[in-house]
Amino acid sequence: MRDRLLDAVERLLVKGGVDAVRLDAVAAEAGVSKGGLLHHFPSKRALVEGVVQRLVDRFEAVLPGPDAPAGAYTRAWLDASIPSASPEDGDDSPDQVPIALLAAAGGPEVLDVLQRHYRVWQERLDADGLAPGVATLVRMAVDGWWTARLLGLAPPRDEAHAQLRRLVSGLIDQDVVQGVDQGVIQGGEPN
Repeated sequence: MRDRLLDAVERLLVKGGVDAVRLDAVAAEAGVSKGGLLHHFPSKRALVEGVVQRLVDRFEAVLPGPDAPAGAYTRAWLDASIPSASPEDGDDSPDQVPIALLAAAGGPEVLDVLQRHYRVWQERLDADGLAPGVATLVRMAVDGWWTARLLGLAPPRDEAHAQLRRLVSGLIDQDVVQGVDQGVIQGGEPN
């Protein structure tokens, strides 16, 4: 039942943003009574927290462990966030729910949960065996891309999307190759 309710929240978020997430709307979207909803999630904030945690869990499930080769964590960050092909206008898949903006809309307590995750993720990016700043630059490019898409701020489409994806991917590839050429192993320690 919890997953059904969280699925409904995600659909409403994609369709109408955070303002569309009202308890009665979620119950109707999930096909349950408002009382059934309140049994699992006593407030809108609890719903938002549930969705944020589920999205974080999905994201972390595709990230490699700490023993991955140099650049693998940064590569997974890119692959999990920016699709290889340009999304179609109106792509309403639930995986496009923006975790950061959802967390911000959920209030300071919900945003704090995401901020803690981001600190851990950034530490992993910093320790990914790439030159200082490369993994962070990739993360910032990724965050900017989905923000532009979400807000309709002239996101890259078609060939521009593919070109941007190649450029960001090339940052990772180039740094991994340079690290190998210079005899550097994961974590930036010389051989």
